[in-house]
Amino acid sequence: MDIPTIVTTVILIVEYAMKIIAVGVVPENRRPSSSSAWLLLILFLPLVGFPLYWLIGSPYMSGRRQKVQQAADEVLRQHTGDLPMLPADTEASRSLERIIQMNRTLTGMPCMTGEVLDMLDDPAQTYAAMAAEVDKASRYVHVQFYIMAWDDTTDVFFQALARAVQRGVRVRLLVDDMGSRKYAGWKQFKKRLTEVGVDWHLMLPIDILRGRWRRPDLRNHRKLLVVDGDMALVGSHNLIDPHYASKKNLKVGRRWHDLSVVVSGDIILEIEAVFAMDWYVECGEVLDPEEHFIDKPDLVPGGAANAMQLVPSGPGHPTEPNQRMFVALMHLAKESLTIVSPYFVPDEALLGAITSAVFRGVDVELFVGAEADQFIVGHAQRSYYAALLEAGVKIYLYPAPTVLHSKHMTVDDRIGVIGSSNMDYRSFALDYEIMLMAFGGNLVDLLQAQDAAYREVSHLLTLDEWRGQPWPSRYLDNVCRLTSALM
Repeated sequence: MDIPTIVTTVILIVEYAMKIIAVGVVPENRRPSSSSAWLLLILFLPLVGFPLYWLIGSPYMSGRRQKVQQAADEVLRQHTGDLPMLPADTEASRSLERIIQMNRTLTGMPCMTGEVLDMLDDPAQTYAAMAAEVDKASRYVHVQFYIMAWDDTTDVFFQALARAVQRGVRVRLLVDDMGSRKYAGWKQFKKRLTEVGVDWHLMLPIDILRGRWRRPDLRNHRKLLVVDGDMALVGSHNLIDPHYASKKNLKVGRRWHDLSVVVSGDIILEIEAVFAMDWYVECGEVLDPEEHFIDKPDLVPGGAANAMQLVPSGPGHPTEPNQRMFVALMHLAKESLTIVSPYFVPDEALLGAITSAVFRGVDVELFVGAEADQFIVGHAQRSYYAALLEAGVKIYLYPAPTVLHSKHMTVDDRIGVIGSSNMDYRSFALDYEIMLMAFGGNLVDLLQAQDAAYREVSHLLTLDEWRGQPWPSRYLDNVCRLTSALM
């Protein structure tokens, strides 16, 4: 045999050996849809599939971050082990109590109480309200957002941080490296934070020259603000102009519509715990419990007071607590279920829970944007519309060019959930997220008022209308549905 023939033979042997190995390795502890997508990529495009799987394909996360998460969860369980399953004078059905127990088992977070101070949607008003709270700070301010930019819209907030530092307030800030670096003024943004005295750190940074490396597909997608332990904000807002610093978006009128909630009470202890863990991971500082974890007066659910439970999730939680909570709550619904999600690519369990709710006679509504800002996810999302519509789900398309970026859900007239998590594989497994579940108070009413506003301006998609979609569009949707399982 000549040398070219020998080389070709060796390459074929190695290629087929790796394919055979992949068939037995890739499906381990992975969703069937994800396994199928990875195997197709590896079998048809091995030169692309093998390196990509090696880089981002593993469903596991190991190393320091996972160990820190496990240690933090254990500390939470030790310090909250004597707390009852429900706060005093709180009523919940046995089914809801079991969901609360599940959340607590998976994350260490107990059910506590909190008061809803405000609900914010308009970006300018949101940043102004955040700035007003920072101006009241006397001890510390904790800021953690996926995307940040110091622009004309957010200037009011960052100027408030600068004033707080001048008063002697400790300002700690976390921002996701990959989430923010693509926006104009990134280097200047970091420089300005340093100049005004903010103690800032990057979340999940990649800096090969300094030996900082991690999986490039991971993100810290959380959004939260804590001021003196007296108030906190969680939701879907990023700290950036609603046009996301894009002249094209500004020209066509595309802006992001978000929703965040401002709370007080004991629930802040859990929000603070999430920040404390992320802060320790990125800079190694342990926050002083005597300064940052001070018990608040007990509240009795009713009116603005709610029973609340924070559900953090991410690669450090391989059990995917947010996905399990969503599915459990959907199975709990008896009368109505309303879902608002900008990126809706359900896995088998989520899709089954939603359609099963319809078959039980539950009125199920899904609010999504008429046009998505992300090509692959947008088309993957569309691929599920036929199955949802055939089951009887009401799909409301929020009018373009606005991007409906709010992330919340209501179950019957009893339970509300709001936070940073989308309903897709990325938010379940690859992104660090937080969701706030509440019942017994006014959060559900506030979320349902938002839903009513969305419903008034949205287009109700019909099955006949959807069946009229051209074949090339459906083909593209299905291809993107397959590739979305890789992301």
